[in-house]
Formats: sequence, structure tokens, C-alpha cells
Amino acid sequence: MTRLSVNINKIATIRNARGGNAPDVALAALRCEDFGAEGITVHPRPDERHIRYNDVRTIRPTIRTEFNIEGNPIPSFADLVLEVVPDQVTLVPDAPDAITSNAGWDTIRNREFLCSMVSKFKAAGIRTSIFIDPDPEMARGAKLCGADRVELYTAAYAENYPTDRDKAIAPYLETALAARECGLGLNAGHDLSLENLEFFIRTIPFTDEVSIGHAIICDALYMGLEKTIKAYLAQIKIF
Repeated sequence: MTRLSVNINKIATIRNARGGNAPDVALAALRCEDFGAEGITVHPRPDERHIRYNDVRTIRPTIRTEFNIEGNPIPSFADLVLEVVPDQVTLVPDAPDAITSNAGWDTIRNREFLCSMVSKFKAAGIRTSIFIDPDPEMARGAKLCGADRVELYTAAYAENYPTDRDKAIAPYLETALAARECGLGLNAGHDLSLENLEFFIRTIPFTDEVSIGHAIICDALYMGLEKTIKAYLAQIKIF
């Protein structure tokens, strides 16, 4: 059954806009768990414009579900991950100046680097996932890198869903099946929402985890955090 991991970066963005500690991101993580979230995701970036490295250190001991840290495995990020030892690390090739993640890894061209990073994290007992575009060859490449899972970058699916949802999901299903055939676990994330989540899970019911942040926080402004998390859970728990 698919698990919901809530990305709390946007809560940190609100805090950082004003300074101080309101809203409290550590408390927000606990409340997300109280309301049914089965994991917490953070994506610390070098400029710390939302989640800060010290947030990760503070949050880690309080998490009662699964803790997923995602980001580009630059040395400072790798050191942080190995320090706090999350349940999962998701490797994302985002540039330092990227507003948000905008592409997956080329797991073939970057095999040597990814193999070294995956090996390092797995030696510490951390499940390792590689962020990829919907391309079966990238899933197969991730397997050769030693990854435990891949996370499908779902921005294109979300963008094209309103006009032709079957066409939008086709490359994701193909890639998901390739990952499954390789023995990889399957995660998905980016721009998944109450509009498009149910169809994604219905089509690919063996998705292990979805990581959602921006849409949840946007919906929470209107619906409240508890009601919003329960609404997302309702989208993925019917299969």
C-alpha cells in the first residue's frame, strides 16, 4: 500500500520569510504524523532558503514514522545525511540556484558517481533512492548503480494530466514496470495533487511512496492541515 510522506519545506519557507521560529517546523512534522502522514520529507539546499541543516538535526530524533532527506549529494549534504542517518535518502540532481527540482538523473552518464554515493549511504544502513525522469533506461541504470528505489519525477505528468491523463501517465507506467522488473522499489513526487494523485495510484498501485509538499501546504491554507492530509490519504488508500 502506498505511503504518504509530507514534505515540510514550504513550512520552513514561511518561517524564514519572517525570522524567528514561527511556524515551528519540528512541531509541524509531528502534527503531520499525528494527522496520518506516514513519513516526513525534507530537502535542504546549500543556501538554506527553506529547510536548514540544523532543522534536519533537530527533526531527526522526533520523527516517529519514516524520515526521508532528499537533495544533491554534494559533500556537505552527504556529511549531513551520514550524521543523522535517515530512513531514506533520495538523490536529486538539482543545481544550487534551482527554484525547485527540475530533472532527474541520467543514471547512465553519472553511473560512477552515483555508484559511489549509493554505496556510501547503503553502508550506513540508509535506503537509497535515485530521482529519475520517466524513462525505463534510467530505471535500469539506477539498478546498476545499486539503488534500492527510484523516485519518478512527476512534473510532466501533472502538467499534461488536464488535457490527456492516459497519455500523461503512459511513460510513467512504462518506467514503473521497468523498475519493478529490476527489483527496485518505486516512489513518486513533484506536483502531485488532489487533482491527479488518485489516477496515478490507480494506474500504478505498486507505488511504495509519494512525497508531496507544495500542494499539501497550499490546500492546507483553505482546508486546514489535518483535513488536507486525510484528503490525500483518502486518494491513495482505496487501492
